[in-house]
Amino acid sequence: MSKLLKLDTLCKAFGAVKVADELSYEVQTGDAVGVIGPNGAGKTSMFNLITGTMRPNSGTITFDGQDVTGWSAARRSHSGIARSFQVPQPFCGMTVFENAMIAATQSAGLHGHAAERFCLEVLDQTELLAKANQQAGSLTLLERKRLELTRALCAKPKLLLLDEIAGGLTEAECKSLVRTIKDIHASGVTIIWIEHVVHALLEVVDRLIVIDFGKMIAMGAPRTIMDSAEVKEIYLGIEADA
Repeated sequence: MSKLLKLDTLCKAFGAVKVADELSYEVQTGDAVGVIGPNGAGKTSMFNLITGTMRPNSGTITFDGQDVTGWSAARRSHSGIARSFQVPQPFCGMTVFENAMIAATQSAGLHGHAAERFCLEVLDQTELLAKANQQAGSLTLLERKRLELTRALCAKPKLLLLDEIAGGLTEAECKSLVRTIKDIHASGVTIIWIEHVVHALLEVVDRLIVIDFGKMIAMGAPRTIMDSAEVKEIYLGIEADA
C-alpha cells in the first residue's frame, strides 16, 4: 500500500486553546482508520485542517504525494478529499438526485449523461436509489445520513472523512449504515471515521487513533486501544488504577 495522507507536527490554536498539538500520523491507501476522543478533543478541527477549511499555525499536510498545506478547500476537494458532517446539510429544496449531481459536477468534474449515470450508481450503493426524486428535506435521519455519504462519494474521493455519521441512529439503523460503510471501504475508498458509537467503528476500522486536547495519545489495533488503561481514563472516565 502507498501512503495517501501524512500529518506532520500539525499545530492549531485559538488563543490558549489548542485544537491540534503537534498532530502526526500517516494513512495508507486502503486504510480504514477510526478516531475517538472526548467532546472538544479537536477531532472535527482535525478534519477541518485536512479539508482546508481551517489553516494550521504550523506543520504540514501531505496528500497523495503533494504538500497541500497551502491549498484551498476547493482544490483539496478536486484532488480527492471528501467529507460528511455531524449534522447533515443537504440542499433541502432539491431532490436527492439533484443533491448528488451537484457533488458530481462541482467536485468530480463530471457532466451530462456521465454524471447522471455515476450518481445513479452511487445512489444504488448508498441505498437511496428509490428516493432519487424525493426532496431531501423530507428524508428521515438515516436517509439524510445516507445522503451525506452519497454527496461525499459523488465527489469521487480517494479519502473519505466521516464525522460522527452514526450519531442519533437506532441500533438497527446503525447496523444498516455500518454495512453500507463496509461496502464503500471494500470498494477501495480510504476512510478516516470520527465516531462516539465505538462498536460501529470496531466493525469497520483496522486502526484506532485517540485524540485529547488536540494531541494524539494512542494509535494502534482497535481492541488493544480500547483495552488501554490510559484510553479508558481519558475517553471513558475510568481511572487507570481503578
